Amino acid sequence: MRRIWFAMLFAALLPAVAHAQQASGKKRRPLPPEFGRVVLDKGLDKGPVAPVVFDHWLHRAKYTCRLCHVDIGFAMTPNGTNIKASDNAAGFFCGACHNGKTLAGGKKVFESCGGAGSADKGATCLRCHSLGKNVKPEHDFATFTRGLPRGRFGNGVDWEKAEEMGLIKPVDFLEGISIPRKSLTAQKDFALSPRLPGMPEITFSHAKHTVWNGCELCHPEIFSAVKKGQVKYTMSEIFDGKYCGVCHVNVAFPLQDCQRCHVKPVQ
Repeated sequence: MRRIWFAMLFAALLPAVAHAQQASGKKRRPLPPEFGRVVLDKGLDKGPVAPVVFDHWLHRAKYTCRLCHVDIGFAMTPNGTNIKASDNAAGFFCGACHNGKTLAGGKKVFESCGGAGSADKGATCLRCHSLGKNVKPEHDFATFTRGLPRGRFGNGVDWEKAEEMGLIKPVDFLEGISIPRKSLTAQKDFALSPRLPGMPEITFSHAKHTVWNGCELCHPEIFSAVKKGQVKYTMSEIFDGKYCGVCHVNVAFPLQDCQRCHVKPVQ
C-alpha cells in the first residue's frame, strides 16, 4: 500500500518537476558538494574579479539560517542583497563574521575585503572569488561530512539528524549583530491534507524548523499568515521556488525526498 501511495505521489509531481526543469534550464542534478551552491556575480561577471562561490553546506554546519538571513540580513535569493566589498570591510554581511576576529571551531575566520596591505590579499580574495579558478578549498566536502548521518538527496547529509545528535551545533547569536530574545514555545506538529485523494498526509514540524529558521524567516515574507490553512499553495508553486520551495528547492533537503514530508497515511 505504501508503494502505491508514493507511486501516486510521483505521478502527481511529474508535471511540476518537468515544469521546474524547463523553467530553470537545468539538465543534471547537482553533485552533493554542489547542492546549495550559490554564485554571486552581480557586477562581477564582466569585471576583473571573478564571481563569488558560496557553499551553504559549510556555513549551515556552523550557523543557523535565521542568523544569516534575519540578523545579518542576507536576501533569500542570489544577488538579492547587492553586497559590496566596502560593506564587508565595514563589518556588514560577510564581514559580520569574516573579520579576522570571529572564532568558528576554535579558529579565527579569515578577513574578507580588508587588510589592503596584506601580502596574501590575492590568495584571500580567491577563497571567495573562485568561479572558474583552480582554487583548492580549505574544507574538503567528503572529509568535512564524514561521520555525519547520511541523507538520500541534496548534500547526502541528514542535517536535521546531525543537529539532533549534537554532531553540529549551529550558532544562532552573533555578538553586536543579534538582539537577545526569549525563545518561543514551538507549536505541536500538525498534518496538512494533500489535494490528491489517497496520498499520505504532510506532517509539518514547527519545532524542527524553528531550530534553523526561528519564526521570522518564514513569517510573514514566505507565509503571510500564521494560522493553519489560510495560505493556499500547490506543488507546482513549491517547485517554482515559492512557499516551502524557497528553501526546499536549492538548500534544505530537496523535493525529491517526498517521504520526509508525506509521512502520515490517510485514515
